[in-house]
Amino acid sequence: MTHSTMTFRRYLVLAAVTLTSAFGDTFLSRGMKLLGPVSLHHPAELIHAVFSPWVAMGIVLLIGFFASYMASLSWADLTFVLPASSLGYVIMTLLARFWLHEHVSPLRWLGIVCITAGVGFVTRGPSWTDHRSGKGACVEEPVTVGQEEARL
Repeated sequence: MTHSTMTFRRYLVLAAVTLTSAFGDTFLSRGMKLLGPVSLHHPAELIHAVFSPWVAMGIVLLIGFFASYMASLSWADLTFVLPASSLGYVIMTLLARFWLHEHVSPLRWLGIVCITAGVGFVTRGPSWTDHRSGKGACVEEPVTVGQEEARL
């Protein structure tokens, strides 16, 4: 049995996943381009890179992405969250093209159109699979703190 668990706040969390991912990756790219090539064989260069403003802000945004991504996976299926958050690739490509002035080939633009169409298909389906019916994967019901002792 499947049902929708989406509310306005949950759509806002998905928007946060999408935007923090796109902007975090873009800030990280801008910062690393300003620093130049960095080698894994020189850890001091990596540490220096982490503390540069663009890279540091990119990391902060990507931590925000990871937190909102984890939250969204707690109330929606991976097969819903991942495609819905893939709009971040569209935003990231637009940022790369118009802010970072990267070349984006026509084939990549076609890929963006495909991603956008795919997101439309995915968001029309259910966002959560109810595993308590006994059909499907063996997943326990979510337990909140305080309820754990009652179940034991």
